[in-house]
Amino acid sequence: MTAAATPHVGNKSTKRARITLAMLAFVYVLNFLDRQLISILAKPIQDGLGITDGELGLLTGFYFALFYCFIAIPIGWLADRTNRVKVLSAACAIWSAATVACGMAGTYGQLVVARMMVGVGEAGGVPPSYAIISDTFPRERRTTAMAVFNLGPPIGSALGVAFGASLAAAFNWRVPFFVIGVIGVVTAVAVYFIVREPKRGETEVLPVAVTPEAGPEGFVATILRFFRNPLLLMASLASGAGNFITYGLLNFTVLFLMREKGMTLEEVAIWYALVVGVGMSAGIYASGRIVDRFARSSKTAYATVPAASLVLALPFFLGFAWAPSWEVALAFLAVPMFLNSFFLSATVTFVQSEVAPERRVISGALLLLVMNFIGLGLGPTYVGMMSDFFRPAYGQHALQAAYYALAPMYLVGALLFLWLARLIGRTPRSDNLPA
Repeated sequence: MTAAATPHVGNKSTKRARITLAMLAFVYVLNFLDRQLISILAKPIQDGLGITDGELGLLTGFYFALFYCFIAIPIGWLADRTNRVKVLSAACAIWSAATVACGMAGTYGQLVVARMMVGVGEAGGVPPSYAIISDTFPRERRTTAMAVFNLGPPIGSALGVAFGASLAAAFNWRVPFFVIGVIGVVTAVAVYFIVREPKRGETEVLPVAVTPEAGPEGFVATILRFFRNPLLLMASLASGAGNFITYGLLNFTVLFLMREKGMTLEEVAIWYALVVGVGMSAGIYASGRIVDRFARSSKTAYATVPAASLVLALPFFLGFAWAPSWEVALAFLAVPMFLNSFFLSATVTFVQSEVAPERRVISGALLLLVMNFIGLGLGPTYVGMMSDFFRPAYGQHALQAAYYALAPMYLVGALLFLWLARLIGRTPRSDNLPA
């Protein structure tokens, strides 16, 4: 038997943990900012390169996810056996350079290739960060720490809207890619020198049993172990449904507001940026606090809270799609922006807590594989294809019809999370130890 080290409680350790979390969160901001730039600048890019909604959906969804999801698996397996901070630093440098290449693209094909390279780099961004946070913060503060980290998407989206739209309005759609890509390369260097690589299992209080024959598990065996666990599999599928909604909505929101609600880039840069930044940030942070509180009495909170949030968000999402003006649309959108991402911190924390410390990166990568292939890969692709399908009948309101077609996924996601809650409740406590 070997016991993991007691969590640090000194001021110096607390300060280091906060610095680590702040750096990882900033990298996640850039990660999501780079990822969302094409969606934010969809209208000028469509005008410049002459691409359809369906092609835009493939570009922001399937083509990106194809590399982002599957390359994350070998990278996660490698990071579990090497230095996670170095992997994160290298990944940030790669996706930032690819972002610059997106700004240089002259054709749709060139943009697809550059976009795929962004996916290659970003595949090494989030899973190592999950594991570093889990080995830096104790279990009772982990969901809140994950919630702070997961502020990256809303802040990245808000900055992308405000910064990207403003630069595009002042110059052209290529300039934001150049500026943000250079910032990312500088950040990659900062991560290498500032973030400390924590000891695996450093914050675990309970002793961890190690058998004499225990050793590094094979790549295939690690993957099979994850998908044979019904709790981990259902958590991945449920969060995939949640992400299907999130990316299906976000990747077309700016285009929808500009084309169907009459917003300008300048208005998007102010008002939509505020809704995204405030709504999503408040929702993700609140979800971490709520789940941390209720999970102390029942682990089913990791599933019941996300299920409730999706049900509550549905009528407001329908109101957003229906709204006759962009002002009314944004008022309705604020509620789904707050509620849609409740599942994220809850699912990530649940999975990280269910696996052994030495399998946290690969487990985070496998979670992202399912979550993002379903959500990021299929969500925007579905909405884009539905928009093209409805265009002959609905014309300029084709995206509105596509959003109505997206609405049933709220109920699908809620049902999957309730199924997960049932599995958690029926699993004996002794079987719920790290796998």
